[in-house]
Amino acid sequence: MSKEKADIGLIGLAVMGQNLILNMNDHHFVVACFNRTVSKVDRFLENEAKGTHILGAHSIEELVEMLKKPRRVMLLVQAGKAVDEFIETLIPLLEKGDIIIDGGNSLYRDSMRRADYLQSKNLLFIGTGVSGGEEGARNGPSLMPGGHEEAWPHIKDIFQSISAKADNEPCCDWVCMCPSGSGHFVKMVHNGIEYGDMQLICEIYQIMKDILGMSETEIADTFTTWNKGTLESYLIEITANVLRFKEKDVFILDTIRDAAGQKGTGKWTGIASLEYGVPVTLIGESVFARCLSSLIDERARASKVLKAPNVKKFDGDRKQFIEYLGQALYASKIISYAQGFMLMREAAKQYNWKLNYGSIALMWRGGCIIRSVFLGNIKAAYDNNASLENLLLDNFFQDAINKCQEGWRKVVATAVVYGIPTPCLSTALSFFDGYRSKRLPANLIQALRDYFGAHTYELLDSPGTFHHTNWTGHGGEVSASTYNN
Repeated sequence: MSKEKADIGLIGLAVMGQNLILNMNDHHFVVACFNRTVSKVDRFLENEAKGTHILGAHSIEELVEMLKKPRRVMLLVQAGKAVDEFIETLIPLLEKGDIIIDGGNSLYRDSMRRADYLQSKNLLFIGTGVSGGEEGARNGPSLMPGGHEEAWPHIKDIFQSISAKADNEPCCDWVCMCPSGSGHFVKMVHNGIEYGDMQLICEIYQIMKDILGMSETEIADTFTTWNKGTLESYLIEITANVLRFKEKDVFILDTIRDAAGQKGTGKWTGIASLEYGVPVTLIGESVFARCLSSLIDERARASKVLKAPNVKKFDGDRKQFIEYLGQALYASKIISYAQGFMLMREAAKQYNWKLNYGSIALMWRGGCIIRSVFLGNIKAAYDNNASLENLLLDNFFQDAINKCQEGWRKVVATAVVYGIPTPCLSTALSFFDGYRSKRLPANLIQALRDYFGAHTYELLDSPGTFHHTNWTGHGGEVSASTYNN
């Protein structure tokens, strides 16, 4: 067997790894695979990979021997310690210019560290987001690679061939020509937006069920209708499918415990938003909503003593209100994406990343979980103005959100009256009202901070110059040395 036979090696034979390998094989790339539990390699070759050109390795050394130069090794293993362990095992087996690709959901800071470390070993590193789940991996995922610039030409053909296509363009492009964690940062924001999209859908679902008294079939039909218009997306599509699904004449959704899990990428997005001072409120609330859902036993006890508002059954125009629900969902979705792109812009400033936001929107148009027709409008916005400050300042999104305002406000107000929690719908509207406000009451915050802590404040007519007032007549003239305490 030739030592330089396989185009790429892939480590990790869980669902994503197996399906990516089969996808690569379909596109005529020879893949060598390895798994820490070696018996999984043999099972894969004897079953799913039977009759393919896929090669199996029973050791890391054997895998490396099978690869063409420069060697390309992709890791699809659990984020964290496992990635570092495989990197350490690979380093002595690789040569200058060989490439290690981390395709897991790694924290972007870990990818930055690994890129620097591997560069010191004369090796190239790519951290790539992979989205689309099992179906996407098999038939075309969204891929978000970033890392050492020299590595891109060696993986471009493979990645763009296996990725999903939107408007005949691959949903994969180089995120940033820099040895950084930009690929995983973009994937992190993608996952945060995914959290927000799902929570928004859930809030709309609860309003339909608990205020309008709609059946699962009626709700599913509404989502199916929405999926033919501006809200067309993968998550809207599968929501309708989930709502309709029955076993033995029982809707499965009604039997599922209402405590949501999470793997951490949404939380990471929230942490990054706080770290960089970007108000990514909708994603933050979607994470907190999952945390609140996990308090299932405590909520059950609270429901017995904390009373809901006593309001009459909804007797308004149901058809009109359902239209308002679609408007509220669409407007809130705009806010979520606007906030996500705000976070990417701020990270780009922090790390000197030259991100192409239109290209990122295209990467998300197909293959990934948040894929939707809506992303084409985002791409167009950044194509029209690459330095666009905020999506809300684009003409298309200005018009869209203005048309949705009446319904959006009525939905949130109605939910409050009926005691239905809408953390994401509400925070989206609150952000919109804050963002469009020329003046906010933060002047009072600054005055209070100066009163109790002498933290100083700026005046409207002299920004950049800091002042302190002796508010009580008993204080001195000494003020805090740092303004942002």
